[in-house]
Amino acid sequence: MKEVIFYGFIAAASLFVLGYSVHMLVGGLVAPETEWKLIAGACLLGAVVIALMAWDVIRRRRGYK
Repeated sequence: MKEVIFYGFIAAASLFVLGYSVHMLVGGLVAPETEWKLIAGACLLGAVVIALMAWDVIRRRRGYK
């Protein structure tokens, strides 16, 4: 159970850093609406990647290859 909390915290922090890095990259260069959409898209893609990694870890722990 401790590792689930730890992994959840790391996933949330990673998404926060990903969103902030997109903000720092495009902030002020594009319209605020466009910036918001880029941040949302990057965070959505990051969440999908994190979910796939978690799925792979669960699968490997159950013995599937």
